[in-house]
Amino acid sequence: MQINTKFLSKAALTACLLAPSFGFAAVSGPIVPTPIATLDKQAHQEVSLKARTALMDASSDIFKGLDSLEVAGSGRVPNYVRAVGAMPKLAGPFSHLFKTFISNTSLPSETKLAMALRISQLNNSPYTAAHIERLLGATGHGKAVLKAMQSSQSAGLSNLEKQAVAYADASTRQTLGLSDAEFHNVRAVYNDSQVVELQYTACFFNYFTRFVEALNLPTEAWVFDTAPVALKPAPPAPARISLVSDDEMRAMETAVAASKASTSPSASWNIGIANSQRAMMHAPAMFAAWREWGAAVNEYTQVSREIKLQVSFAVSTANGCRYCTLHQVLGLRRLGVDTAKLMSMQKDDSALKTDELAAVTFARKLTSTPSETTDADFANLQEVFKNQGAMEVLMQTCNFAFMNRFTDGLRLPSEDEALAVYQETYGEGWHRKVN
Repeated sequence: MQINTKFLSKAALTACLLAPSFGFAAVSGPIVPTPIATLDKQAHQEVSLKARTALMDASSDIFKGLDSLEVAGSGRVPNYVRAVGAMPKLAGPFSHLFKTFISNTSLPSETKLAMALRISQLNNSPYTAAHIERLLGATGHGKAVLKAMQSSQSAGLSNLEKQAVAYADASTRQTLGLSDAEFHNVRAVYNDSQVVELQYTACFFNYFTRFVEALNLPTEAWVFDTAPVALKPAPPAPARISLVSDDEMRAMETAVAASKASTSPSASWNIGIANSQRAMMHAPAMFAAWREWGAAVNEYTQVSREIKLQVSFAVSTANGCRYCTLHQVLGLRRLGVDTAKLMSMQKDDSALKTDELAAVTFARKLTSTPSETTDADFANLQEVFKNQGAMEVLMQTCNFAFMNRFTDGLRLPSEDEALAVYQETYGEGWHRKVN
């Protein structure tokens, strides 16, 4: 791992690794989980909702052969996939991403679904809860997990499941996630690769809940009365340490090749393989699905790269994410954004243009209160960026709900180049803004 010692003393570096950043704070205060029974009632009521973006007809050819958890030939296409239908390169990767994060990894699917259900409670997402409860109902053990969570009786969960749900809870409430003591408890029962899978799962469903709530997606009627494909059985107990697998080695080869491509930010930013990717490769199937999704999203460029980085910067500062804030400053500098504008952005929005302000205002609200995004919020975004551009801003915002939690939740060190450029820009190391 690359840790810069030129610009920061050991004590200062430690402070930077643990403190949240300056910037516009997200809405703070305790988050009260929505009872599952309440989410169930809301999900049934939301079957007739009008989505804020057009939903492609489920019979469209772009949905044929999707890698999903639905029975082949059923014709069932979830609304979260239909929502990206106007951007056809996204349908397959998004469906594959969801399936992979649920079933194609070493942790039992029921454990990850329990995490997802907890996140849907915290982010008040009835749509997510309905889908997750349906999937839990596909196995006998899943039904037991669901019953335990519905009754708030943790005694019905194994110690491994309790630790996973606590992981999801902490990661959703704040990007720094678990305290050192809480993380020690998790490491007592999960190895490195499994911890990365836990982090991936928490990050993905913080992405997913924001995506579906921002779009006001209606719950599909078939969610309540049909069964998905049976989930894979739980894998055997893993070794106490994670072994480097063939898949991990292939993932490393792919990442090394990609980092040398002229179009890669890693090449232009002079950071090689980012430390976030080094951590992600511990769960190679999830890493591959996440990379595939990111590559597909990046093919759509109606919104400029600079505005997308400003969205990332706004989300990262609101979440207090050290690692991602430094990356966005590095990226903006490499695009030619001058120091004066970055200095101003550190304080307020006065230097932003109209379209930039529209994007970051939407991003901050979705970051802090995902279930409170309104028709007017998304309509304002569509007025400035049209529908595809609004979707790009939405996905960029959700992306950093994911990345902020992944990097700072795992306390990943920043690369030397990112630290150096931040120091050069602001004349000081990264630190919490004191109001």
